[in-house]
Parts: sequence; structure tokens; C-alpha cells
Amino acid sequence: MAHGAQTSRTCEVGDGVLNVNKPAGWTSHDVVAKVRTLLRESKVGHAGTLDPAATGVLPLLIGRGTRIAEYLLDWDKEYRAVLRLGATTDTQDATGATLTTHSLEGLTEKRIHEAVARFQGRLKQIPPMYSAVKVGGVPLYRAARAGRIVEREPREVTVYEIEVLDVRVPDVSLRVRCSKGTYVRTLCVDIGDALGVGGHLLALERRRVGPLVLEQAVTVEDIGRQHVTGRLAESLLLLDEVLRTMPAVIVDQRTAQRVVHGAPVPLRAIMEWDSPAGEPGRRGPVRIKDQAGRLLAIGAWPGGVEAIGESDGLAEAAVAVEKVLVEV
Repeated sequence: MAHGAQTSRTCEVGDGVLNVNKPAGWTSHDVVAKVRTLLRESKVGHAGTLDPAATGVLPLLIGRGTRIAEYLLDWDKEYRAVLRLGATTDTQDATGATLTTHSLEGLTEKRIHEAVARFQGRLKQIPPMYSAVKVGGVPLYRAARAGRIVEREPREVTVYEIEVLDVRVPDVSLRVRCSKGTYVRTLCVDIGDALGVGGHLLALERRRVGPLVLEQAVTVEDIGRQHVTGRLAESLLLLDEVLRTMPAVIVDQRTAQRVVHGAPVPLRAIMEWDSPAGEPGRRGPVRIKDQAGRLLAIGAWPGGVEAIGESDGLAEAAVAVEKVLVEV
């Protein structure tokens, strides 16, 4: 009887996001596969890939949490990185083969600080060959493993903050806060090039993804133990909590019943706003909640009421349902 009770308890996983501390040597898919097995849950995914050698925050999406991946990818990220100067590699990090080496004689800490400071703001980056970026439908890393170089278009990214934490030549410790799509490996290479000595990424730890911080992350082993003891809820972040910075609209029970079947929400049917900024302004995603505060779906807000027009336009405008997040 006790064994049966435990089995029943461990099968109840729920929907949400786990803030996982990815260990070195694991791919992001390795973490997904292991947690999928531990939880006996087929719907497990991740938002924001980490290279195998990197460690730190990996958002793991559980159950209906897999439906919100696209809304998490825009989160900014913060890293601790170690740049090794004086050598370049074919992978832009320490896992690759050395391509060139350069003397560091005459390289000063002042020059390093000045070079690093130039990489704050909007930048153009060329995705590294050893990356999952697809060109012509084929991941670049496959071409790289076959010894082929593929032409890549530069991409615009933003480095919101970059700070030198420590200099112990040839190594430079950095704190980087950046936008989605930023390759810290490429950033290290570019800084090395700016100094004229080359460089590559020696070590990388992701400290934060959006509101998920490393100090609150759990290990894969923690997840297994908590699931067996029925305490996984202590680590599972509910979808409404994860999306709390997204504006929300509150609808009545009748409209809520229509929403869970994918029906749009007429703007006149919105009872109130649940947003620090008040009524949503520009076009974008919003949470749709019922009067009890239950998150029903994510919808597409059509734009501010002023932009929609007078009363006739307001009557016709609606929040289209993009993702239903409750069981029908």
C-alpha cells in the first residue's frame, strides 16, 4: 500500500518551469532526457541552450510549460566568463583545437579594460561554426564537423553590461549581461582580436536567465529526490509566476469558458487589468486570467485603445488566444 501511495504521488508533476543548474559535460538535451525519465513526464523541454562545457541556469519547461518557450526566449541573460588571451581555437572555446598563438608581452591591464569597454552596446556578431544556428536548414556544427566553412550573416545583439572582474594574464574574468542570441564565445574572440593577441572562452557560467537566478537553481539530483518524496512543488515555478512581468487581462466566467476553447476576448469583455503599468499599450502578448486569478491562456494584445480608434473600432477589436494553458 505504501509503495502504491508513493507511485501515485510521484506521478503528479504539474505544469511549470524548473530552474536547473546544468552541470559541465552535459548537453541541454541530456538534462531534458534525464528529467523526463525521472519524472515520467513526456512533455519536458528547455528555453535557452547552454554549451556542454558551460554550467549554470537552464530553464526546464514541464508539462504545459513547454507551450510558453517562445515567451521566455526574449529574457536577458547574465554570465560569468573567463577569457583566455593569446590563443584562438576552432570552436572559440577551450574544447577546440588551437589554431593560433600570440605573445602577450607588453599587454597591460589598462589596455584590456579599454578593449572590453568597447563591447558594451549593440554589436554585430557572426554566429560561430560550432553552433546550432541553421543555414539552409542545416545546423552549422554539422558542417563544421565535416570540415566545411559556411557563409554566415552577422546578427545584431546587445551587451547591456560588460565588466572586468579580474585580470590574471592570460586570463580575464568578465561579467556579461546581454540579450538573447549573444554568443559569449564570439565576444571573447572579438575582444582578443581587438587586442591583437587572439582569444577564446575558457569557462562559462550562466548566472541568470530573466528572473531565474543561479542561487535558487536546483540540480538534477535535487529534482529526483524531491519528486520521490512528493516535494517537487517546492522547486516548480507556476506558469503565472514565471510570466508575471507580462501584462494580464481579467475576464468573467462566461468569457473564461470560451477562452479555454480558443475563442478571442472582445476588448469590451475585459473586466480589469492586472499589470503594474496599467492597461497594456503596444501590441504584444498578455496573460488571460479568470476572476479567481487562474491563468487560462496567453493572448495577443492588438495595441493600445487609443491606437485602435473610437468606440466602433474598440467594439470590433479583440485579444486573440495564442496558447491555452489549462485542460479543457
